[in-house]
Formats: sequence, structure tokens, C-alpha cells
Amino acid sequence: MSVQEFIIGMPAPAPLRLGETSLFLDLDGTLAPIASRPQDVLPDPRRTGLLQHLAQKLDERLAVVSGRTLTDVDRILEGCVTSVAAIHGLIRRDPNGQTFETSPHPKLGDAVHGLRAFAVRDAGLIVEEKAGLSVALHFRLAQRHATQARTCAHDLAAQTGLFVQDGDMVEELRKPGASKGDSLRAFMAQQPFAVAQPVFVGDDTTDEDGFAAARDLGGFGVLVGPSRHTAAQFRLTSVEAALTWLEGAA
Repeated sequence: MSVQEFIIGMPAPAPLRLGETSLFLDLDGTLAPIASRPQDVLPDPRRTGLLQHLAQKLDERLAVVSGRTLTDVDRILEGCVTSVAAIHGLIRRDPNGQTFETSPHPKLGDAVHGLRAFAVRDAGLIVEEKAGLSVALHFRLAQRHATQARTCAHDLAAQTGLFVQDGDMVEELRKPGASKGDSLRAFMAQQPFAVAQPVFVGDDTTDEDGFAAARDLGGFGVLVGPSRHTAAQFRLTSVEAALTWLEGAA
């Protein structure tokens, strides 16, 4: 696949210069295709091998920044990445393997109850609890309920004081706090990340904070998927294009 095949609407990024880069990668929609159910995303030898090789070439200046739990990131990536920000940054494991975790929100249980009560109307509505720090309502398999699902999530946020994280066919209620951009900044304040230019690669609106943070620190963002209004400067058309681009650098 040539670089020109990546370009539709926004410029494709140049090949990464790994010696000058601190690399931050989203998972779903970036390293792995979006699945109908979160549990359907499985380990993949190609992806695991690529990340292992990138980590070595980058001298460990590689982090995965995801909305998934830390346990789920490690399951899918087979534990091959040490530095991980999980649940949009509410949990962060640093390059030394030390884990930082926010405390639970006292009203999260109310949100879980409210989303489960909503989800009984359709088997395609999936409620995912995340390590006691957030709860997500997935409606990719029940898109006819999308409007009501978003309304339900925003109503519950108003009632509980939780933050609504809008996503691609998902609404997540979580404790207000760290974003993906905050996670990038925290990693960039540490070695080995601090010595290089940040590059954030992601697909969803949840990744916009990461794109903005990379730009503000002298780096750039790469959007994966369809063009939209974004803080990213470059775009790759698909997960396959993103993997191919990363393999070219590795």
C-alpha cells in the first residue's frame, strides 16, 4: 500500500522518525478494528509483534492511551506495552510499571443502575462496567435506540455529577478528571518520553484531547478513519492504513 492511498481529504503523515518521536496510540479503531462487542477484540500476533518492535526501536517511548480498562488493554496487547493510560486516563501505568488510579465516584453505582434499567429494552444494548471508575452503554447492535441512549446518559450525568464521554456508538459515564490529553502530558513529563516529539494516533472524538496536547507540546496528531473537524493535522484512512504506516517506521 502506498502513502498516496492513505490520502483522502487530509494529508497523510510522513514516515515516522522514531529517534525523534514519543508515540501515543489509541487502541480500538486505531490498532484494532471496532467490534460490535468490547469482548470481541482479541490478541493479534501482527499487532503484538509490531508493538514489541516499536517499543524497542523507540527506547520504550511508546504508550497506549485507551478508554478500556488496564486489564483489557493488557489482555488484547498481551502485556507487550508497559506505559498505558486506561479509562481515558483515570488509570495510568508509567514507564517504571507504577500504577496511578483515581478514587471511585460515589454516584457511579446510581449510573450503573440507570443504564442497566435502560438496557433491558433491547438485547443489543450492552452495559460495560470499568474497574469501578466508569460505566459505558454500547448501542452499536441496537442503533435504533441511539438517540434515547444518549439522552439517558446525559440525564444520568446531570443527576449524578458524572462526566459524559461521548464516543462512537457508546456513551460512557465516568468520574470527572484526567483526559487522554492529560495522560499524554503526564507521560511527557517523564523519561524516556520527555526527550522527543509527541505523536498521538487515534480515531474517535475521545482522542481529540490527545491530538491537542500533542500539538501544544510541539508534536502532532494523526486521525484514523473518516475526515471530520479535528485537532489532528494528518489522517490515515483505516486501521489497516495505520498499521501499515507504523510497520513502515518499525
